Amino acid sequence: MAVNETVIAMLRPKPNMVKLADDPAEVRAAAQAAVDAPDGIGTIASYWTEVPLPTGTWNAPGKGGARADMVLTAPQDGVPLLFIEVDNCHESAEKLAAKLEKYARFFRRKMKGTDGKERPMWRTRWTAPAGRIADVPHPPVLLVFNHIGERNPKRTIPRLQELTRHLWQGERQRGGHHLYDGKIPIVAVGLRNLREHGPPAPCSPASAAITRTRSWRRSATRAARLPTPASNTRPGPVRWSTRHRCSARRRSRRRRKQPSVRRAVPSALAAG
Repeated sequence: MAVNETVIAMLRPKPNMVKLADDPAEVRAAAQAAVDAPDGIGTIASYWTEVPLPTGTWNAPGKGGARADMVLTAPQDGVPLLFIEVDNCHESAEKLAAKLEKYARFFRRKMKGTDGKERPMWRTRWTAPAGRIADVPHPPVLLVFNHIGERNPKRTIPRLQELTRHLWQGERQRGGHHLYDGKIPIVAVGLRNLREHGPPAPCSPASAAITRTRSWRRSATRAARLPTPASNTRPGPVRWSTRHRCSARRRSRRRRKQPSVRRAVPSALAAG
């Protein structure tokens, strides 16, 4: 039931007001509120449930692999690919971390496609933008907590954050930015918030520490085109910035050795 509720909360279907013309006023008011609410993501055909993530092949998944509660593909809404896990708050942080480890193993698996070239196994079934050079994170995973069990998500998420840090934390580079090559964007949200606010629902404060984002939708969209560098930092790998600093020093030395010649039209760099 929680999986079905999650699909409805994300899809947010709109009622047909024309067909409700003869219904009581309170029914029409409730339907109008649903129409005016924020839109959902994708169509019913955008969702697959109980999707195996094989340790073997697609036809023979094998044992020990994970099974995604849902997989969403809605590139028209800015979410090319999203894996979704729904927890009724019966599982411990350790069990959830073990499941995310299975996701990581699946994302790292490679196989040959129909063209004979080796590629990540998940890319033989789903598509997502390749991203930038030297920084290719895995697809994002959304954790939806339905608080009907005895475990408190506010306590589970911080513990889960520590257990899975190696799966999502980027590697800080000398230029100040982070590389997320081979990392998994992970976001957590409560089903109640998702039901009330839709896909732009606010995520848990502890979840923000996991993903370094403020909403799962932004993370899901960004994951396909890869996490951006920290603010006020130069984009690109360290080699890029180092090479340009060395070139700047060489140009500076050449200018000191040569006589000064004033140009009729100063360059933008000189003007700066």
